[in-house]
Amino acid sequence: MAKAKMNNEDKIDIPVEQKLKALFELQQIDSKIDRIRIIRGELPLEVQDLEDEVLGLETRVGNYEEELKVFDENIIKFKNQIKESEALIKKYEGQQNKVRNNREFDSLTKEIEFQKLEIQLCEKRIKENKANIEAKTEFINTVKANLEDKKSDLNHKKTELDSIVSETQKEEEQLVKKSKDAGTVIEERLIIAYNKVRNQARNGLAVVAVDRDACGGCFNKIPPQRQLDIRTHKKIIVCEYCGRILVDANILEDAHKA
Repeated sequence: MAKAKMNNEDKIDIPVEQKLKALFELQQIDSKIDRIRIIRGELPLEVQDLEDEVLGLETRVGNYEEELKVFDENIIKFKNQIKESEALIKKYEGQQNKVRNNREFDSLTKEIEFQKLEIQLCEKRIKENKANIEAKTEFINTVKANLEDKKSDLNHKKTELDSIVSETQKEEEQLVKKSKDAGTVIEERLIIAYNKVRNQARNGLAVVAVDRDACGGCFNKIPPQRQLDIRTHKKIIVCEYCGRILVDANILEDAHKA
């Protein structure tokens, strides 16, 4: 415990300018980590969306093909009904030759007419089902073409995701190590404050430069005297509006050169 305390005390004795440079370097590293995680975070969502689309299209095609089966079954059913009606017509016509009075003849005539109407209705239903099959088949072909495109996109995205995960995972591990190393010259209270602001900020920026007399994070104006204090690099100054640590452009250039 004594060693950890001494190390923190040593950090306190480090010049403020060096701490500001270290904080800026830490911010640059953490921003790179953020970008990697954002890229990797978006791709899985894209892959998931495409997988859902593919599944939806496959389900749709399956449902349409089931409908085609129903249309085919309907056609078979109506054809069988036509055969039954034709058989009944033949039967009733035979019975007409054996009737004993006009009433029986007229009754059989009505049955024959009814069966002929049944045949016409079945033929109409057959045409309707054939038209449905033709339209549905054309639609299925369109959906299948779209499905193949989506599958191709999905395979491409999966390959891209696997590649990025493979590449960025190694880079992220290296950056995380650099982030820890960069924080070794900063005392614990500053690290805590830095992380708190980063977690609250939408863009993850806790250290920003004064740009055009304004905070580089929230863009509120910084008073001239406060800007002068920032340029001296003598103390840690935070934006009174957003709480971000403020640095000037010169220290950013120095940090880049370093």
